[in-house]
Amino acid sequence: MTTFNLPDLGEGLTEATLLSWLVAEGEVIVVDQPIAEVETAKSAIEVPSPYAGVVTTLHGAVGETMIVDEPLITVDAEGESNDSDGTGSASQGTAPEGAGALSYREEERAGSVPATGAVSDPEEAPADDAEDEGSGNVLIGYGTSTSSKTRRRRRRGGAAGERERGAAAAGPRGAPAPVPAAAEQKAPRVSSPLVRRLARDHSLSLTELSGSGPDGMILRADVLAAIESSSARSSAAESAVPQRETAIGADSSAGTARSAPASAAPAPSPTTSGGSSNAAAPGGLQVRERVLMSGMRKAVATTLSRSRREIPEATVWQDVDMTEVLALRARLKEQAARDGSSAPSLLALLSRFVLAGLARYPDLATRLQEREDGSQEIVHFDGVNLGFAAQTPSGLVVPVIRHAERLSARGLHAEIARLVGEAREGSISGKELTGGTFTVNNYGVFGSDGATPIINHPEVGILGIGRILDRAWAVDGELAVRKVATLTIAFDHRVCDGGTAGGFLNFVATCLEDPSSALADL
Repeated sequence: MTTFNLPDLGEGLTEATLLSWLVAEGEVIVVDQPIAEVETAKSAIEVPSPYAGVVTTLHGAVGETMIVDEPLITVDAEGESNDSDGTGSASQGTAPEGAGALSYREEERAGSVPATGAVSDPEEAPADDAEDEGSGNVLIGYGTSTSSKTRRRRRRGGAAGERERGAAAAGPRGAPAPVPAAAEQKAPRVSSPLVRRLARDHSLSLTELSGSGPDGMILRADVLAAIESSSARSSAAESAVPQRETAIGADSSAGTARSAPASAAPAPSPTTSGGSSNAAAPGGLQVRERVLMSGMRKAVATTLSRSRREIPEATVWQDVDMTEVLALRARLKEQAARDGSSAPSLLALLSRFVLAGLARYPDLATRLQEREDGSQEIVHFDGVNLGFAAQTPSGLVVPVIRHAERLSARGLHAEIARLVGEAREGSISGKELTGGTFTVNNYGVFGSDGATPIINHPEVGILGIGRILDRAWAVDGELAVRKVATLTIAFDHRVCDGGTAGGFLNFVATCLEDPSSALADL
């Protein structure tokens, strides 16, 4: 037997919530077939198998928190009896559970051998240095590294977890079950994990849906059509019986435990509500529902709480005349329409000026790190990984443009568009959501005039821009109506002082007010 551990999922991620199994015990799988869908603090991810064979053990129940570098699935891999590379002990059926789990390096080698599965992208092959613990992009596209095994799995409470654990306890787990005739069919192909989750939330089986996409791929439109059809049938059936009140979010397959209104359903279990499910809210209001925080929401809360707790941040703001930069963008759009190209967005132009400012004030793109002896050091980097806030159906995320200083305004525009598209589809990788050294936030798109942004820990600075308004503005001693916005920078006062932050902010503002002159020097 070969045990495949949950691989490293990205920078700082040590666990993931198991959303669903895409295979079953006894099923025959092939190399690179998705075997499970997990939710990290960054996104939903489908985990592929580096092995082919018969699934013998699924290590975990839906809703359970899985730990990186602990067993995920055990496979009776093809050709194991002829294995001679030193990992044959992992295939002995007498070994205790988890004892045969392969290390990251063994998993990577297994994934690169043609007999058991080749890496889909040549650039994702392991590094030549066999001594290196982390070899870059493997399996899901994340770099591998060592991780702590001291954390225990936590089981999610509620009816969904109880039913899943009951089903797991009822069936044998030691030996492969008979392989059904349909077991050799591949898992249904979907356009993104969000489509799979949408179907699961509405109790739809993907195997029963017909995809309208390329090669039968199931699209969001296919799932929505099935939901509408199912709702129509349910409405027709319910028209003959009295209506009754139902609990909000009662579908247990969603992996999130929610309780019904206090007046219409039994109190939630202590696991879900912390033992105070019957308590009324202040003022006599009854609790309508309780919603567990998702992995992404918890990650946001952890990062922002740590930022407020550790960083003595200060804020500087400045009003900026945006009339000229808007006129420049209008000219670029007209030119792009003539030659069929694309014009840089306002965020791309702002990012280009921010990068120029960081070249002059590099302290704002550093990190403050603790040394082993307890002292602190300011770490400067060769380049800038620029993050930008993007709103998605799953919440606010911060995609990161690697080495943004190397890109022009048009290059930044293309990268921003690509990353935003992947983030909204739910297909962005965890690697592209980590590693930033400075962040830009355009909260003006939400109608906000200004804000005091929270620094994205462990960065030391973030710049935000509010909405652009027509305001009275003095130009050459004359009063005029101009397009004005407010720029704000929050910075870590341990790393730099107000002079550095103010100088940087004024430089960016000057570039926006006179972009033609600024671009000549960039």
